[in-house]
Amino acid sequence: MASPVEWLIVGSVAVAAAASDVRTRRVPNTLTFGAALAAFGWSAAASGLHGLETSLLGWVTGLLIFLPIFALRGIGGGDVKLLAAIGAWLGPIGAVETALGGAIAGGVLAVGVGIWRGYLREAVRNIFAMLAVWRTVGPASIPSVTLEGTRGPRIAYALPIALGAFIAMWLRTR
Repeated sequence: MASPVEWLIVGSVAVAAAASDVRTRRVPNTLTFGAALAAFGWSAAASGLHGLETSLLGWVTGLLIFLPIFALRGIGGGDVKLLAAIGAWLGPIGAVETALGGAIAGGVLAVGVGIWRGYLREAVRNIFAMLAVWRTVGPASIPSVTLEGTRGPRIAYALPIALGAFIAMWLRTR
């Protein structure tokens, strides 16, 4: 069950990160690393060594979920660190739940933005082209569809991650 402290801290970090990402296209390191360090300290104080281990495992899980996407230039480093920080608070299962909830929210947001900006057809073509390349040569960064190379609209992905965090915490209250 998500504690009131988790709701307060994770909720505040998620909202601050989303607001920063929407406004500046950046998620500050002070926010993500500060949140992770606070989670390590809180977990150790509340549950001893076991709590610290769970927090560290959650951080690593969050990091590893998005690291391959970051390596392929499909997501920014701040988003990777944000999921890791949330994982430090919610543990490894919470990191996975946050990522899955964020993926669903991000997909809905991407389709909405694609429709609104008239980019959806091209985005779908890019996805199929990327999958075709990956099928023949394996996962690799494709410059024309990476964050740096695309002309399409960008999504402030901290917003879907924030929604995913709220979904993960809500699931813990059920």
